[in-house]
Amino acid sequence: MDQIWMNIQTVAKKNNGYIRTSQVEDLGISRPMIKKYLDMGLLEQVCKGLYALAEEIADEYALIQARSSKAVFSYGTALYLWGLSDRTPHFYDITLPRGTNSTKLKRDNPNLRCHYVQQEIYEMGITETQSPQGAVVKLYDRERCICDLIRYKDQVDMQLYSQAIKDYFKSKPNPRKLLKYGKVFGIDDKIRMYMEVL
Repeated sequence: MDQIWMNIQTVAKKNNGYIRTSQVEDLGISRPMIKKYLDMGLLEQVCKGLYALAEEIADEYALIQARSSKAVFSYGTALYLWGLSDRTPHFYDITLPRGTNSTKLKRDNPNLRCHYVQQEIYEMGITETQSPQGAVVKLYDRERCICDLIRYKDQVDMQLYSQAIKDYFKSKPNPRKLLKYGKVFGIDDKIRMYMEVL
């Protein structure tokens, strides 16, 4: 295969199988080359300005974050990624700062559930882990996930809720961080109750 394609492939592989038009241009490659590789069936267009390597199996987690740098996996999706739920998500839960326009993102991903919060709450507990296919993705830490569960208990499936709470307290919990977050959300009393019981 030609050197231009090898350069595109190298960047895309480092980027979980995706490459942006701007990254192609940063390599000194002109836009018409993208069309050439699309026509050859080597690239597939995901959306405007974003392409996937045709031979790679798409990593949905990496794709969602490639589409929106503000997307943070949360709720059931984050619990699954942390091993606090054994349910493979049918929907991808993401949290975004309030005011983020997610119209295109939701239109292109019908299995996406978006949650919106104020900026200061949005940033609390953001960390990274690997998706099942090995991509590095942003999600909320375990303590933030537990706080979100407790805050929205009435909107969560009870089986998922109780499994996640039990599993969290069985595996190295961080009570200080949990209480710190709990204070911000006004649920520290509920957290103390769980800590005493479990």
